[in-house]
Amino acid sequence: MLMKFTKMHGLGNDFVVIDAVTQNVHVTAAMARRLSDRHLGIGCDQVLIVEPPSDKTLDFDYKIFNSDGGEAEQCGNGARCLARFIRDRRLSGKETVRVKTMNRVISLTITKDKLVSVDMGIPGLEPSDVPFIETTRSNAYAININNQQFDIAAISVGNPHAVLFVDNLDRAPVSVIGQELQSHDQFPKQVNVGFAQVINRQHLKLRVYERGVGETRACGTGACAAGVAAIQQGLMDSPVRVELTGGELRINWPGEGQPLIMTGPAVTTYEGRIKI
Repeated sequence: MLMKFTKMHGLGNDFVVIDAVTQNVHVTAAMARRLSDRHLGIGCDQVLIVEPPSDKTLDFDYKIFNSDGGEAEQCGNGARCLARFIRDRRLSGKETVRVKTMNRVISLTITKDKLVSVDMGIPGLEPSDVPFIETTRSNAYAININNQQFDIAAISVGNPHAVLFVDNLDRAPVSVIGQELQSHDQFPKQVNVGFAQVINRQHLKLRVYERGVGETRACGTGACAAGVAAIQQGLMDSPVRVELTGGELRINWPGEGQPLIMTGPAVTTYEGRIKI
């Protein structure tokens, strides 16, 4: 069987997007690993699948596989690409669509300047939301890695994130510390690790070591978590401009108990078919 797919990216974070609404396909973890392989498959950071809604009050279900075949709870850059895909494929004529991820509902809107805004919902700030094994909530937690102490923020934006603030992002040990912290015992479901450098009160630079992927050119949920952490700690004011290797995102978060809005581009690279 030949399956149609679309290759897309959000700031260089690249995806294979599959329409399971008009195609009769079921993507497994093994299939996602093969599609993600840059030598033997199509190649991508993650595989995104849009499916008919399991809840009839919503528009679609949204499933995400990391390149290692693990299913992810959320992907911000992917959500923007999904919105563009739904519009371009005419799967919906609505200006805003509501889609269900593994653990929450998000709203996707294409703006007049052709960017995509995603209502990511309310960030989870309790340790149990992440989950992070800690008895009391704090804006920053001390954690030990290789006999070194680091202060981190632990935040959920639909998936788990740890954020470390650094003085020099270019010299940050992203791969070494990112890999160690990703699988730290205090994160029972592992964690995405962001390294953030505050430039001024509305601009930060960010690199992210993603769970199940490694460092990517951009991470939408990582940008959301970094923005929340910086605002929480009094380092920045909303809206926050997050500069990643692949480009920029805008994060608007009024404060605790309020939904977070992420805005940025989504680009279609090409379309094709692959034998499955």
